[in-house]
Amino acid sequence: MTDTAADDQPRIDPSTRVRLHDLAVRRDRDEWIVGRLSTRTFVALPAAGARAVELLGEGCSVARTARILRAETGEEFEVAEFVRDLAALGFVARIGDRPVPDPTPPRASLPWLRPHRVRLALRPALPVLVGVLLAAAVVVLFRRPDLVPGYRDLLWSPHGSVVLLSGAAAGWTLLLAHELAHLVTARAAGVPGRMRLGTRLQFLVMQTDISGIELAPRRHRLTAYLSGIALNLSVASSLILALTLTDTGTTAHRLLAAALLLALLPLPFQCMVFTRTDLYFVLQDLTGCRDLYGDGLAYARYRWRRLVRAPQIGPRSPRITRADDPSTRLPPHERRAVRLYSVVLVVGTAACLTFMAAVTIPLDVALLVRAARGLGPEHGLARNADSAAVLVTLGGINVLWLVTWWRNRRAADRRTRG
Repeated sequence: MTDTAADDQPRIDPSTRVRLHDLAVRRDRDEWIVGRLSTRTFVALPAAGARAVELLGEGCSVARTARILRAETGEEFEVAEFVRDLAALGFVARIGDRPVPDPTPPRASLPWLRPHRVRLALRPALPVLVGVLLAAAVVVLFRRPDLVPGYRDLLWSPHGSVVLLSGAAAGWTLLLAHELAHLVTARAAGVPGRMRLGTRLQFLVMQTDISGIELAPRRHRLTAYLSGIALNLSVASSLILALTLTDTGTTAHRLLAAALLLALLPLPFQCMVFTRTDLYFVLQDLTGCRDLYGDGLAYARYRWRRLVRAPQIGPRSPRITRADDPSTRLPPHERRAVRLYSVVLVVGTAACLTFMAAVTIPLDVALLVRAARGLGPEHGLARNADSAAVLVTLGGINVLWLVTWWRNRRAADRRTRG
């Protein structure tokens, strides 16, 4: 039987030349990041690999590329196999006279938002303006400590349904603005970006995939990672300044104070780097790690297997030795960061799941049961409205978390099988 799949593969011989798609290249320590922004695909290559990409892009044949690399490094390279790897990544447009099937790029959010329209987001003056606004707010709080927000500021109305619905609307609006800040700064750097719902442990989040930003200069990368936090701080700072213009006790003052707290509430969550928050990507970039979360998880699993199997070792039991340590294959600077991060990952995840089991789930169940019991003709209109608001808002969020988790899980399984 003929292998038609194999027959469809373009033949690569020493005289073959290839045409590459537009690729971005950036040096990172001892490696080179090579990628294609339109498909958000990138790979880390050694210097010889980056040089091979350069030579192939200039039109050198497979044989000539191999000869130049041998002359420059003194080593032999399987350039034909390297071309096949590049084609699998979607970096090759043609092999010889045959086009290479191009994978459909992921859909970008707000495609009408062109890079030249949002270039202002990467201007160096913008972080300075954010800093000035934040400094002004800190000065105001130092002089007016009564403006420091507390949890009671959220209870701006005596009607719980009004507080719940308005808080949910304001919270999701701020969340959308936070993610839009990531999208705008990434788009300004030429990265398409895509916003979607996701889950982080027990948290329902909106996240922006800005894969490809790794190819941008460091200042642009950090700007894209921190833009959401900068937006929250800017909104909070503006609200603090606005509070000084309103009288304490007025409805306007109470609404501004509630909005201030809602703008600040997401910031502590950003410190939970074990859930891959914005600060996680900053940490990953500054430590020079390729996949801090994945490598940290692999190292934590290795330590767990050693701990569990140690008492069970028998004459025929497979031993888990230091040679099985996945972190030993990493460069020294990555190895240290990964091992430290694995501790944060394990402790933080355990704390979050414990809090969910001990507090979040019992509280949600109690609120939902109370709301269900508050429905019926024997209760007044206000009680029914409050109960319905709790059921719709709290119940809807939990259902949305389950649907989002299931959808993303199935998508990940399809990618794994594919």
